[in-house]
Amino acid sequence: MIIRIDADSPIPAFEQIRSQITAMSVSGVLPLGTRLPTIRQLARDLGIAPGTVARAYQELERDGVLATRGRHGSFVSEPSVGEDSDTDLERAAETLAVRGLQLGLSVDQVVERLRRAFQSVAEQP
Repeated sequence: MIIRIDADSPIPAFEQIRSQITAMSVSGVLPLGTRLPTIRQLARDLGIAPGTVARAYQELERDGVLATRGRHGSFVSEPSVGEDSDTDLERAAETLAVRGLQLGLSVDQVVERLRRAFQSVAEQP
């Protein structure tokens, strides 16, 4: 799992972690059941405070992206059945907005990429 933190970004480090892990789980880069590094290990790897990673993991657990199994660790979880689709879409939009900002894109550039992705998915059989 590769996560990059941009120290110069206006986006807090915990949010950068949250959005990247969310994107990787949604895209399948992190399949269901994948064990994530411990908070201490990821903090050490990224050179940031463990509390920052802990906050990201807490947010991911709240969002249903991760499930923590005590001493066994944190794992990519199955999306909640019956979760409100508007809430789910809002979270996805927020993740897209964060990633667009991380890449230095304008709103118009992000919207254009979303349009292309939507068309691509709609055209699939």
